[in-house]
Amino acid sequence: MTQESSAAPATGASGGAGLDLTGKVVVVTGGNRGIGLGMAEGLVQAGASVAVWGRNEEVNRAAVEQLRGLGGTAEGFAADVSREEDVQAAMAATLERFGRLDTLIANAGVSGAYGPFHELTLDDWRRVSAVNIEGVVLSCQAAVRVLMEQGEGGSLILVSSLAGIEAPTYNTLYGATKAGVLSIMRGLATEYARHGIRTNAILPGWIETEMTQKSVSSQKFTDKVISRVPFRTWGTPDDFGAAAVFLTGDGSSFVNGQQLVIDGGYTVF
Repeated sequence: MTQESSAAPATGASGGAGLDLTGKVVVVTGGNRGIGLGMAEGLVQAGASVAVWGRNEEVNRAAVEQLRGLGGTAEGFAADVSREEDVQAAMAATLERFGRLDTLIANAGVSGAYGPFHELTLDDWRRVSAVNIEGVVLSCQAAVRVLMEQGEGGSLILVSSLAGIEAPTYNTLYGATKAGVLSIMRGLATEYARHGIRTNAILPGWIETEMTQKSVSSQKFTDKVISRVPFRTWGTPDDFGAAAVFLTGDGSSFVNGQQLVIDGGYTVF
């Protein structure tokens, strides 16, 4: 079945050319550490220019120095994505520095409010959802406005979690925010495809980052949870660079509305 549309997606390149990101500009929110930095490293190595958005300017500078050390072009911008004025200012500064935008990776997130659901408070919910949902909304809105004005299509990559599709016991509020990210992804994928803007999600499994250090150091957690990962090990931020490159590049021009799970096989074991 064929269907007419007002804007076709960018032409996919053949072979490895679809992984060449030379000339592309990518914003990575929360790109100064963890999974965000792992994606940023893959992007600059593929030739993209990366704008790192993060709340801590010192950590931003360290991340940018690391990315430049890989031979990449990168710049850091202070931004709390839960604040609309910060998002607008960071986007304006990004455009002033790089002149355009091709991809937004909405990666910034905070950990959940752990504990029995009936003991959690509205303040707990608001703390988590302000970044994990509202931050994604604000970042995507800013990116869509730019991409539509440019009129050349683009890519939105939303970072969710296995908690968005599984039962995160004692972490229900976090799971709800990550499920919300997937709903946002599906809505954007259908609403903006006519403008050549594709939207997809990455769902990390158990990844060793600063956010997960308490679990990483727990033998009990390792015995009960990591033993279910077929590789019997934690993932690392380096495992996300190739996925970010693929979903940014023209080779994924017909990939839209999809959930890419990176969990070492945890969900199928």
